[in-house]
Amino acid sequence: MRERHNRRTGPIVEHPPSPGAGSLAIVRLGVDVPYEQAWALQRRIHALRAEDAAPDSCLMLEHAPVYTAGRRTAPDERPADGTPVVDVDRGGRITWHGPGQLVGYPIVRLAPANDLESYVRLLESVMIQVCADFGVPAGRVADRWGVWALGDPAPGRPDRMLGAIGIRVSRGVTMHGFSLNCANDPSWYDRIVPCGVVGAGISSLSQETGRRIVVDEVMPYAEKRLAEALGAEPYDLHEEDLVRPR
Repeated sequence: MRERHNRRTGPIVEHPPSPGAGSLAIVRLGVDVPYEQAWALQRRIHALRAEDAAPDSCLMLEHAPVYTAGRRTAPDERPADGTPVVDVDRGGRITWHGPGQLVGYPIVRLAPANDLESYVRLLESVMIQVCADFGVPAGRVADRWGVWALGDPAPGRPDRMLGAIGIRVSRGVTMHGFSLNCANDPSWYDRIVPCGVVGAGISSLSQETGRRIVVDEVMPYAEKRLAEALGAEPYDLHEEDLVRPR
């Protein structure tokens, strides 16, 4: 077994200590990944995981700019200027993905005792911990999914969305996942009603701290926190090794 050391988060195992339960394969797909390409890969891995022919895994990436709409998206939440939107089979509403935003797609088998809501809360907790790792207080807002920098009513500062979640669970295995704003341009959200929240403020780790925090800096923390929340040990795996027949 070999370990890749990260000076901030400690060792990450490059090969699992044992196949199957207790480990989480991390697959980094890079930047400017077309949404349809990542979605097709998710479906392929999901089918393998549902047949126990692939391990629990998580795709980590930055997308090329794209708007995606979950099943609950209302017509008036879409871009009024005709900007293309990809309709997807996840829960939630419309959101944006693109440069400067970390996207994670965990494809994991849920324990029988876990339901969709508890899994969503787990992902929220992961993002809240990652925000804290960078000195950004974050939390939940009543009646909303996702992770927010909480506002202050006294000076009239609103809650600001930092991270969003959209999930699909089929055959006991998850798809889609979370996005966390790191150093992205918030004006991309101006064309939509993000996550169906009218007047939602949008922020990022960079905006909240006043320094540029890029995805590559955040990714090791997200990998570590996600694995901890799932009770697993993370290890690196190449895409082709994940989908190779076993």
